[in-house]
Amino acid sequence: MKILMVLTSHDQLGDTGRKTGFWLEELAAPYYVFKDAGADVVLASPKGGKPPLDPKSNEPGFQTDQTRRFEADADAGAALSSTVRLDAVGHDGFDAVFYPGGHGPLWDLAEDAASIKLIETTLQAGKPVALVCHAPGVLRHVKAADGKPLVEGKVVTGFTNTEEEAVGLTQVVPFLVEDELKRNGGRFSKAGDWAPYVVAEGLLITGQNPASSEPAAERLLKQLADA
Repeated sequence: MKILMVLTSHDQLGDTGRKTGFWLEELAAPYYVFKDAGADVVLASPKGGKPPLDPKSNEPGFQTDQTRRFEADADAGAALSSTVRLDAVGHDGFDAVFYPGGHGPLWDLAEDAASIKLIETTLQAGKPVALVCHAPGVLRHVKAADGKPLVEGKVVTGFTNTEEEAVGLTQVVPFLVEDELKRNGGRFSKAGDWAPYVVAEGLLITGQNPASSEPAAERLLKQLADA
């Protein structure tokens, strides 16, 4: 079993002068769900090399057993330091694709042609794709085989408007994940703010927030086991 995890290369939080990137828990928790299940995990990003970590995600209040495990794991650190360029990989050779969130993906992966193609071709090949927190926003330009928005008519979730408001970035992000999924015809579903929540519609799996990253990874493994 081989799983591709796609991370952002974007490190600027709009015009705030603050840094962003990927959210550490949303990489670390799924990474170990996959590794502990015996999977081979490959990390990719638009620019390749070491992707930017949202510094806030490594503050003490956001650290977890899995983030600490990742930080202490030399092999994980080496993989993170040398992600492959996203335009150099496809779904061939992989069983599934997983997108951690963080605010970064809203700026680069949401507009990235290689990412759009990867999601479209992976699903068309009958392989599952999972995205958590802000990463479902990456689906904004992804099309189904009939040319319609991929999420049209599908039950999806992602970082909610109220969660974005709670972190004070509603006016900073290029778009709101919840609004964008709805605009594209998605049947947006959610739990309470910060509660773990995952929905699956066929091969598409989405998780609401950081707490949803581990259960989303587990749902992805179940999808593979049931295939």
